[in-house]
Amino acid sequence: MTSATYGYYPGCSMRGSGIAYEESLVTLFRLLGLTLQELRDWNCCGATSYMCIDENLAFLLSARNLALAQQTGFRELVTPCSACYLCLRKVQDYVQRYPQVAERVRDSLAVASLPPLDAVKVRHPLEILFTDVEPERIRSKAVRHWHGGQVACYYGCQLVRPYGEADRLHNPTRMDELLQAVGVPTVKFALKTKCCGGSLTGTIHPVGLRLNYILLKEAARKGAKAIATVCPLCQYNLDAYQAEIRRETGEALDLPILFFTQILGWALGGDVRSLGLHRAISGRRVIDEWFPQHPEEVESYV
Repeated sequence: MTSATYGYYPGCSMRGSGIAYEESLVTLFRLLGLTLQELRDWNCCGATSYMCIDENLAFLLSARNLALAQQTGFRELVTPCSACYLCLRKVQDYVQRYPQVAERVRDSLAVASLPPLDAVKVRHPLEILFTDVEPERIRSKAVRHWHGGQVACYYGCQLVRPYGEADRLHNPTRMDELLQAVGVPTVKFALKTKCCGGSLTGTIHPVGLRLNYILLKEAARKGAKAIATVCPLCQYNLDAYQAEIRRETGEALDLPILFFTQILGWALGGDVRSLGLHRAISGRRVIDEWFPQHPEEVESYV
């Protein structure tokens, strides 16, 4: 594969609580010779409460981003956030299947002098790394050996369902295969697509906390020393509430919750700060041990 440029839709989380995801994604793509060109004037995709309050307006928010991408000339749009990915794909799907949605979207875009939706392909970095780059090429570019423990790959529920384009619906494996390609051992994690609670941690907190606990407990039971994820909200939930879970359960759960791009980026030679590893809340001791803050030459870790 040669170098490539992709359109890039960051979404709100990547500039806030998920900033480490963006930092590591940009670094990893750079190390692979890939370029992300950010979509200008993008807006919120309409995820979470928008979709519950007014689905039609949420569709229009996503549709505007896709129309801007088409107007810019992007044929593909990289969308790292699972919720953003799902919202953009959903409006494409509904425009194709439901004439009334298609008419409203088309008319609204026309008022803003934007083109009707066409063939902009919404893609997740996991799919791009697995299909465009491929595990073998990533393996060949690795410059560090993994010195950490086993990792549980957690895909969450929004990325793989209902569309199944980024990975298989019920038993996704691409994140496992990419991490294994650079020497990272992964555990068999049956809860890999079970919901983390999403926004419930901020609305019905005990329920959201319980769902987080179930995932953390099972990962630890399987022998994982860390969890890797593809979703900024999943990462935040599992990372930010561990101290509260320890207080309520009395169990010593203290796992670093990493973006899969951080691990791959480290293996390919990225430094701690450019990968956002310094931003972790939980599992600080493990992170400091696995990812030294000021490594010497990269070759010393080979």
